[in-house]
Amino acid sequence: MNICVIGCGYVGLTTGTVLSHFGHDVTCVDIDSQKVDALNNGVCIIHEDGLESMLQKQLQKGTLEFSTDIHKHLQRNAVILVAVGTPASATGKTDLTYIDQVIENITLSTQDDEKKTIIIKSTVPPGTNEYIQTRLIESGKRKDRFTVISNPEFLREGTALYDLLNPDKVVVGGRNPLELEFIRKMYAYLPSEYFFTSPVTAELIKYASNAFLATKISFINELQRICEAYKGDISVVAEAIGCDPRIGPHFLKAGLGYGGYCLPKDIQSLSHAATVKGVVPSLLYSVERVNNSQVDMYIDFLEKEAGDLNHRKITVWGLAFKSNTDDTRDSPSYRLIKRLNEKGAILTAYDPAAVNKSKIVRTSKDQYESIKDADILIIATDWMDFIEADWTKVKAEMNGSIIMDARNCLNPSDVRSAGLNYVAPGIG
Repeated sequence: MNICVIGCGYVGLTTGTVLSHFGHDVTCVDIDSQKVDALNNGVCIIHEDGLESMLQKQLQKGTLEFSTDIHKHLQRNAVILVAVGTPASATGKTDLTYIDQVIENITLSTQDDEKKTIIIKSTVPPGTNEYIQTRLIESGKRKDRFTVISNPEFLREGTALYDLLNPDKVVVGGRNPLELEFIRKMYAYLPSEYFFTSPVTAELIKYASNAFLATKISFINELQRICEAYKGDISVVAEAIGCDPRIGPHFLKAGLGYGGYCLPKDIQSLSHAATVKGVVPSLLYSVERVNNSQVDMYIDFLEKEAGDLNHRKITVWGLAFKSNTDDTRDSPSYRLIKRLNEKGAILTAYDPAAVNKSKIVRTSKDQYESIKDADILIIATDWMDFIEADWTKVKAEMNGSIIMDARNCLNPSDVRSAGLNYVAPGIG
């Protein structure tokens, strides 16, 4: 197939590169000329293991290119894959500005005798597929010229290539069984279970998936607080309940809370969509409330352990919202840094991949230099570099001895055997 991918963000870039890898001719379009130039030169703009080498290979083969000329490539390609951003507004309502721009560009670039298949990869609120279909018809184009298919993504940052090559499901929201066969043909290389359903159900599946993951995170974080109150051990509780096949072990690690681009905005968007229809999403509100208060719980805990934080030298290991990515959007680490700064702490941070975007914290380029003379070290992202740290070396570099594990990722005995004081709420 000849495919035009609109949007060179995380979803568009990884999906377009993999589709090219499996034989399709793909052009990824973006309005950011610097981003496009970098990608055409084989420079990957996101931290994703294996993506840059695949991108470079496909550029050399000539099956992948990047461009800012959206009209040219909308005209050339019969298949249009939409992967633009859908941020949340202040009210929680999804901002569809970029979707609207795509619709306008499609109508301007499509001749009356052309047929286009539009595949919506962007995460959009329920009813958006129908909205797009209506907008296209209102533009004066014939209804049979456009096929709009909802095909939500379920990628995890840091493992996107694996997820694309080994999906647990492919969801297809369409109006005709032929649309399912079309998507099967596009993803012919994927050994996966396919769900063919209505567009609105497909849109809801995406939101339901992220909402449930966020719920598990907030659940284990609230249970962490109960464990701290009773001097129980949340790590053992999580391991035990995770053995139950009805629950499963994933997303049951207590910590600073969820962040990133997707989970926070999708919870807000689903909540807003519910209230529009008169449904009060009480559980979703609670999930957000727990998550938004999690950093304050850690600050309170640290003050009980270390006393006044004013003028204390504190190093934060981790800026990305999770390991194996450089994405710092809505990262709990920055919420933590902001609160520590308000407490008067002197801050230094280190991350193996993420670039510091805050002026209130000094950044170190070396993991162990970052802790020189520090009173307290906080693990805010569960990078393997931190999990496997040389704790004897850490002890030698630090002035103090407190190691606060804000991701419950360390082995407490390893830390304590080096003469350091391992602390984490809910660890008995």
